[in-house]
Amino acid sequence: MANVTVIGTQWGDEGKGKIVDWLASRADIVVRFQGGHNAGHTLVVNDQVYKLSLLPSGLVGGKIGVIGNGVVVDPKALMSEIDRVMEQGLTVTPETLWIAETAPLILPLHGALDRAREVARGNHKIGTTGRGIGPAYEDKVARRAIRICDLSEPETLDWKIDELLLHHNTLLAGLGAETFTKQQILDFLKEITPRLLPYACCAWDRLAEADRAGKRILFEGAQAVMLDVDHGTYPFVTSSNTVAAIAASGSGMSPKSVGFVLGIAKAYTTRVGEGPFPSELFDEVGKGMAERGREFGTVTGRPRRCGWFDAAMVRRAVRVGGVSGVALTKLDILDGMKEVSICVGYELDGQKIDSFPSAPGAQARVKPILETMPGWNETTGGARSWAELPAQAIKYVRRIEELIGTPVTLLSTSPEREDTILVTDPFEG
Repeated sequence: MANVTVIGTQWGDEGKGKIVDWLASRADIVVRFQGGHNAGHTLVVNDQVYKLSLLPSGLVGGKIGVIGNGVVVDPKALMSEIDRVMEQGLTVTPETLWIAETAPLILPLHGALDRAREVARGNHKIGTTGRGIGPAYEDKVARRAIRICDLSEPETLDWKIDELLLHHNTLLAGLGAETFTKQQILDFLKEITPRLLPYACCAWDRLAEADRAGKRILFEGAQAVMLDVDHGTYPFVTSSNTVAAIAASGSGMSPKSVGFVLGIAKAYTTRVGEGPFPSELFDEVGKGMAERGREFGTVTGRPRRCGWFDAAMVRRAVRVGGVSGVALTKLDILDGMKEVSICVGYELDGQKIDSFPSAPGAQARVKPILETMPGWNETTGGARSWAELPAQAIKYVRRIEELIGTPVTLLSTSPEREDTILVTDPFEG
């Protein structure tokens, strides 16, 4: 029996929520280990739609959820999310939700700085959500972050706020944005402390005990490998590492605990915000994908850019992400297409290359090399076995396996939890 770590292999929005929910029904504990409320998962369970940003997906199934030390926590956003899902009938208490006491907090000044800098970038904007994720991670690395455990020590907050304001107000003033007072930050922290602090705990100790007891632990990644701050399309990336290796450091567990790494990939490719996208479609085909796939961001509502499946990029994500097997989602969105294409490599300045370049200028110049296959008229929606799939759809999946160098272990054919074809059980991997 193994633990399972789920990560995205493209630019996020691959349908991780549905897969994590499906796996969580067989796990005991679900852990978020990086990111913040800039990521979102939409779950559909018994016709009920749950939209989660910070809460681990396992809470929907009544499992213990953990927010690890690698996550940056916006307390207002978290409490709003808790209130919303409780109105939908879920139970969220300090017994069912554990939050690492060393997790850094996102404060109002972080969001203000995030938005001010994005405006100042002009044509070079990154496309952040403006929710303060990046500045909060910067404070963590600079050793000035306010962490949840600090909320119990007024004397610690006093000098930490001074240090934060010295840094952030200088930047905000320089950008022509409104600055913050110490009292504003104190009032914010005073308001959120009574609700947030009861959830704080030494999450790593509890997880270690659960692991020793043979509990199944599911690590739930946010964003995706191509948004990783080291391995993604820098600088159009998120502010944390998104690869499976971070499941250990972001939760306080041993690297051996990561277990089977399941990479999620959409049967085509989407991206929200700015940045390179070699296989992007600007025609009616891409527009049709967006409409059929309802491609709008869970958190921001921003429309997603759509294009063909980029096998060269997913192959890179498989390698650096440590992926053991892939869960392919949204195959049904390609139903009825006369032809389907796969990006198998790139052309850069007249030369064929197999790997996506790292330099921003080269990333912007690459052109996709496409391999085209016949499509299928039959539906794949709702299929729960290979026998229910059209032959050409199976050929498409098999070709993807060849190109990315790892097997498809799960195939999702609709947003519903049970519309899933299981090839290999990740928990037995």
